[in-house]
Amino acid sequence: MQPRAKPIRELQGLTPDDLNDGLLSGTAPLVLRGLLKCWPAVLAGRAGAASIDAYLRRFYRDATVGAMLGTRDIGGRFFYNEDLSGFNFASVRARLDDVLLELAGHRDNPRPPAIYVGSTTVQTALPGFDQENPLDLGRRDALTSIWIGNQTRIAAHYDLPDNLAVVVAGRREFTLFPPDQLENLYIGPLDFTPAGQPISLVDLHRPDLARFPRFAEAMRHALCAELQPGDAIFIPSMWWHHVEALECLNVLVNYWWRQSPDFMDTPVNALMLSLLSMRDLPPAQRRAWQDLFRHYVFEADAGTSAHIPAAAQGVLGPIGDDAARMLRAHLLKKINR
Repeated sequence: MQPRAKPIRELQGLTPDDLNDGLLSGTAPLVLRGLLKCWPAVLAGRAGAASIDAYLRRFYRDATVGAMLGTRDIGGRFFYNEDLSGFNFASVRARLDDVLLELAGHRDNPRPPAIYVGSTTVQTALPGFDQENPLDLGRRDALTSIWIGNQTRIAAHYDLPDNLAVVVAGRREFTLFPPDQLENLYIGPLDFTPAGQPISLVDLHRPDLARFPRFAEAMRHALCAELQPGDAIFIPSMWWHHVEALECLNVLVNYWWRQSPDFMDTPVNALMLSLLSMRDLPPAQRRAWQDLFRHYVFEADAGTSAHIPAAAQGVLGPIGDDAARMLRAHLLKKINR
């Protein structure tokens, strides 16, 4: 029997005014029960699927969205096909009101097709929704997105930004794994993914421990929570999270932000370039480059370049917008050989 996930730490009785840097800059996940219970959208969500459907339609302005559609045979699990050469669903562009109509047509279906609208900017899809359901995150320039669907499962994946997710309607179960469980999650391709991020190949409902034996160790570190309308969850950057929507209509709004300057590129670019330039070096050379990265990147501090005059430090000194543009141009010139 595989280990059961432990509960995520919870706080109750907080209001949006209680969100501070201590909560939103943490490195451990946190469930905030009832944080947005007074949102009009949440009140509509608590009243049922028909109520939240009508509420969302109030803001609809002829927007098209990206939707993922799967047959009932996939059991709501958006994933690869058998040999990982493709996917078990179709990606389409559709009017949001048509998606809502399709969801409504399957509310009483015990085995519905899988319907999922993921990561759609609120201001694009439902202008005015965020004004009626506000959340002030202070200095954080957060991207606000909405997720709508029926009973669906999204495999464990990570996001680079910090994430505050609010359940508006339905119920969602989150299963989280710390970043250091990477090797135990059996991650699929980096450059061919169902929705942009690499995902775990393990089916959380039916883990094949003969094929993925280390997943049992990942479960020993797993954290889990089921969220109701008005509940929120803080997921720190790089935590792996499996998300399951449990009702015939589920709505979630999330906020993404980074704790880094805007000029910084996504680190996955450095990973891809490292695969190209370092992975296949002889072992001794890889170890040497590992030490260089440790010294100049992962353990860098003020002393790393203190022996070089400030005017001569170049990329070892502070990097701002102008320096980032020059460095990016230099790298592109080197890569496009």
